[in-house]
Amino acid sequence: MKGTELFTELRIRQLQMQTRRHFLQKCTTGLGALALGSLTGCMNRNVPGHGKNPFATKSPPGFAKAKRVIYLHMAGAPSQLELFDYKPELAKLDGKPCPGSLLEGRRFAFIQGVPKMLGPQYRFKPCGQSGTYLSELLPHFSNVVDDACVIKSMHTDEFNHAPAQLFMHTGHGRLGRPSMGSWVSYGLGTENQDLPGFIVLVSGGKTPDAGKSVWGSGFLPSVYQGVQCRSDGEPVLYLNDPKGMSRDQKGKIIEAINKINEESYKTFGDPETLTRIEQFELAYRMQASVPEAMDITREPASMHALYGTTPGQSTFANNALLARRLAERGVRFIQLFHWGWDAHGAGREEALNMGFKDRCKEVDRAMSALILDLKQRGLLEETLVVWGGEFGRTPMRENRDGKVMTWIGRDHHTECFSIWMAGGGIRGGMTYGETDDLGYFGIQDRVHVNDLHATMLHCLGIDHEKLTYSFQGRPFRLTDTGGKVLDKILA
Repeated sequence: MKGTELFTELRIRQLQMQTRRHFLQKCTTGLGALALGSLTGCMNRNVPGHGKNPFATKSPPGFAKAKRVIYLHMAGAPSQLELFDYKPELAKLDGKPCPGSLLEGRRFAFIQGVPKMLGPQYRFKPCGQSGTYLSELLPHFSNVVDDACVIKSMHTDEFNHAPAQLFMHTGHGRLGRPSMGSWVSYGLGTENQDLPGFIVLVSGGKTPDAGKSVWGSGFLPSVYQGVQCRSDGEPVLYLNDPKGMSRDQKGKIIEAINKINEESYKTFGDPETLTRIEQFELAYRMQASVPEAMDITREPASMHALYGTTPGQSTFANNALLARRLAERGVRFIQLFHWGWDAHGAGREEALNMGFKDRCKEVDRAMSALILDLKQRGLLEETLVVWGGEFGRTPMRENRDGKVMTWIGRDHHTECFSIWMAGGGIRGGMTYGETDDLGYFGIQDRVHVNDLHATMLHCLGIDHEKLTYSFQGRPFRLTDTGGKVLDKILA
């Protein structure tokens, strides 16, 4: 090193030692490490370059029914009135002007003036031993409905897609909060050290309106964020090494990098440095584990027939089969997003009698196969499966600028929508909550998004009021200031 460079480095170090920030960094290194260790636990394991894993597995408490979650989110918000919430009285009002009582003081995303009422566009019938009413658009789901609980009285605080998706997955309608998968990974860790604890699969051609924030870690350490994988091409981008690099060489590179990171952590005590170490090691292990886990060509023909899969495509069916493979391998939280459910009627793809029908065909068979597959493998009892969108649709036909649209569609609606849950401690063969005769208001057992979160955490053995993380001077939680467990739907 040249003399001037050495002098500059020594001068910088001298100035650092005089600053309050550097003093606090040096003083809190040990305290920060102790605090992080108390939050995450430690375990020994044999991997290149690092002896302890601060992001270790935590066993769920004894009362937990579920070990993992598979969350199927239909981005764009499917219409409950065409799928789960049978309203014969609404059919009688089809084409008539909407009563003023349903419009006064209400905000809609697009509806203006006085829209027309819109009856159900598909036939319903009772299905299963439970007699649950389902739409003709869900013929496969009718065969497994006795394993599910259909909740008809969901409601939310947000009426536009991005905030509503954030609210559904982070408990808050604005950016910056950890997603539910991150909270679960933070609370319980992972069962498989060679795979991420939180994996995301996307289909439908686009990511959700809220973007990747719906599987982000917010203010939690970034090791807890979701890892997006693909069902076509490389499961994870840049997973493979360049030509000419051996696995042994990669291990030595990671070992060298992590030694540098360890020195950085000793100096500054930044928890994100631990994240960086863990992510390098996880990426190294994933090179061997992910290709096998994500290869659905290893499945027998009977499984492809059950799910309706076509290897090599980015489809919901492929992702549903992958979800089962990941559940088998101990992934804690598996999130599927399927885009294209925004049935406004602004065009063919958004029409209830066209694009919406296509979306149902894309998911009905596969989501039903997932339940059957998990059940026959003995995994459904310990896997919580959740299906739904971010809000509901209006019982009125959408108009634009006060004029009836050419295609048939419905606007966003926050007051009520339907989801279903299965396995993992949930009672099957039942419906919960009721809406009025028009499907406009929830009138019995209303379920807020925070209640859903509280119940999901309960099934995993987590008290939603105690799973907290201190940030900016106060403890935060997924349900934050609300939420109650839905005891009536628990097995």
